[in-house]
Amino acid sequence: MSNTNKEIVEKVNAAFADNEPEVFLSFCADDAEWTMVGDKTFKGVNAIREFMSSMEGMEPPIFTVDEIITDGDSVACYGGMKMAGEDGKPVDYSFCDVYRFNGGKIVRLQSFIVKHKTEGETSEKAAA
Repeated sequence: MSNTNKEIVEKVNAAFADNEPEVFLSFCADDAEWTMVGDKTFKGVNAIREFMSSMEGMEPPIFTVDEIITDGDSVACYGGMKMAGEDGKPVDYSFCDVYRFNGGKIVRLQSFIVKHKTEGETSEKAAA
């Protein structure tokens, strides 16, 4: 089953890159939960769809997948991502998505996203 789940994650990443949210949603259970760690959680496919539709018109992110790791009903995927910042300029991020499957459907997705610091940017501790 883990190879099938890995194939689903590959298709999900392609759907995100192609800005095709309905493809991603087709792999989700009706009660799927998506957590942007440290930010928001969306419960149920309709809440996820509403969140994704709020991003319509935005440039889809550019993904680089470094590795996909499978273990039973869990799949982790990590790599790099480039998205337009508030000023429209590209911003680099690292991501790690952790999927949990049940019966071939995504039931939980936890997304860890870290923005890369740009030149001249400092941490709060360094600035204090």
